[in-house]
Amino acid sequence: MKILGSFSDPRAVQGVVDYLKTHGIHSKVHSQDGRIVTVWVEEQDYLQASPHWQEFLADPYNDKYSQASWRIGSTHNPKKGERANLSLFSRIICLNWFLQLVAVICIFQFVSFFIFDANSIFNALKFDVNKPITWFTPAVVHFGVIHLLFNLSWWLYLGNQIVTKAGLYALLAVFLSSALISNWAQFLMVDAEFGGLSGVVYAQLGFYWIYSVLNPHQTPILLKLCIGFMLIWMVLGFADVLFISMANWAHLFGLLSGISVAFIYAQISGKGT
Repeated sequence: MKILGSFSDPRAVQGVVDYLKTHGIHSKVHSQDGRIVTVWVEEQDYLQASPHWQEFLADPYNDKYSQASWRIGSTHNPKKGERANLSLFSRIICLNWFLQLVAVICIFQFVSFFIFDANSIFNALKFDVNKPITWFTPAVVHFGVIHLLFNLSWWLYLGNQIVTKAGLYALLAVFLSSALISNWAQFLMVDAEFGGLSGVVYAQLGFYWIYSVLNPHQTPILLKLCIGFMLIWMVLGFADVLFISMANWAHLFGLLSGISVAFIYAQISGKGT
């Protein structure tokens, strides 16, 4: 086989791999450091694949690559035989630095509960009107493994989509506005005994929901069924019929803040207007 080229985003590479497959060109991917992904093709396919690769380098996030993945059925995930080379850890370390930073802070905070005095840590991070930093810190506080993993999986997945489609500043706006607004809402409507990234996750959901509506020519990354499930989950939380206690007001105002940021982004960027 012959090296076609290398690129630093595994998700984008999977898109072009699927695109090549729609043209009858089979390829393999390999990554040793988890950051740079190399694409290999058969020597007899190299001349046919090379122009496609150059098009990819010129516009790696063109919708035709994600559309190819949807047609192939991989949805940006490597095939079974390739997963050893593009592991979950490799994918995470290739994500945007801000996504990584928030994830690391959340994990460190959760682990600290088991190393130091949990009550002291929570009291230092929980919402306090007189401490502006705590208007944001409840977003990184998690009380259980499932709580942490559920929120981080959505944070990384939706966050990566927002960075790819709308840029880092859009993600920063979603995070900061939703953390601030959702935390204040939960405090004013209930109390300060809450924590979690779910308000921000609902903001990401709201942002990408509106972004997809305003940009129908782009392939959606969330099914309507998934959006519906998240909305129903929030309604059930307000109805108090679930087996867990949730920060319902944080979810609602997080969703609304994400929707608002999406409309503001559309006006500023001109996308979807």
